[in-house]
Amino acid sequence: MTFIEKLSAAWEKSNSLLCVGLDPDMNRFPEYLRGKPDSIYTFCRGIVDATADLVCAFKPQIAYFHAARAEEQLEAICAYIREQYPDIPLILDAKRGDIGATAQQYAREAFERYNADAVTLSPYMGFDSIEPYLEYRERGAIILARTSNPGGSDLQFLKVSESGKDIPLYQHVAHLVAEKWNVHGQCAMVVGATFPHEIAEVRTIIGNMPLLIPGIGAQGGNVEATVSAGKTADGTGMMINSSRAILYAGIGENENYAAISRRAAMMTRDEINRYRQESGSD
Repeated sequence: MTFIEKLSAAWEKSNSLLCVGLDPDMNRFPEYLRGKPDSIYTFCRGIVDATADLVCAFKPQIAYFHAARAEEQLEAICAYIREQYPDIPLILDAKRGDIGATAQQYAREAFERYNADAVTLSPYMGFDSIEPYLEYRERGAIILARTSNPGGSDLQFLKVSESGKDIPLYQHVAHLVAEKWNVHGQCAMVVGATFPHEIAEVRTIIGNMPLLIPGIGAQGGNVEATVSAGKTADGTGMMINSSRAILYAGIGENENYAAISRRAAMMTRDEINRYRQESGSD
C-alpha cells in the first residue's frame, strides 16, 4: 500500500483529519518521567496509545529527538507505531533539503532507518534534492509551500514569472510539485493554518493532492477557516496537525497526562469534523 492509499484509508477508518505531532520537550514532561533514560519513548508511547483512534497520522519531529540524543528512542517509537497501529501513516517531520548523494542518505534515514511512510522536505534546492525520495515509490514526499511561521513571507511571497504573469514563490512551488514533480503520485504539500487564503490558493493549484497543515493549537490557526479552505470535495484531503496543544494539555498531571491529551485530541478532532459537516462534508 502506498502512502497516499494508506492516508486515504486512515481518513475513512478514523473519520478524522487530525494529525498529532510528537514534539517531546523533556522540560514539559510530567514530573514522574523526568530523568528516566527512556522518558521520551515512554511519553510518546502514552500519547500514541491515547490518541490512536482519533487521528489520521502521527508526525514525530526529528529535531526534538536528535537534540536530546534520543535517536534510538525515535527508532523505538516509530517501530511501535508501525507494529501496534500499522494502519496509521507515520510522517517524519525532518524538512530535509540537500542534493545528490547526501539526499540519498537522508532518504535512507527516513525510509529505512525510521521506516516512515512519508517525510517533509524543503524544495529550495530544486528537483534533484527531492528526486531521491521519489525512488521509494510507496513512500510520500511532503513538500513545503507556505509555512505557518511569519518569517516564511521573507521568501515565499517573492514574485516569480510564470506563464506571463507574476505569482508568489509558494504558488510556483505548488505548480512545480503538481505538474512536474509528482510523477508517481506520491507527493503532498505543507501549507500553514495561519494562512487560510494561501491554503485555498494552493488547493486550487494542486487539486486533490493531500495537504499537511500545521499551525492550529499553539500557533493560533483558525480551524473553521482551515477546513473551509483546504478540504477536498469529499471532505478530506488534509492532515491538520496539532502538537503542543495536545501533548501538553495535561502538563502537571503526572500519570494522567495521556488521558488529558486524549481529551484535547478528541475536542480538536470533533471541532474539525463539525466544520466539515457544516460545509456539507461527510
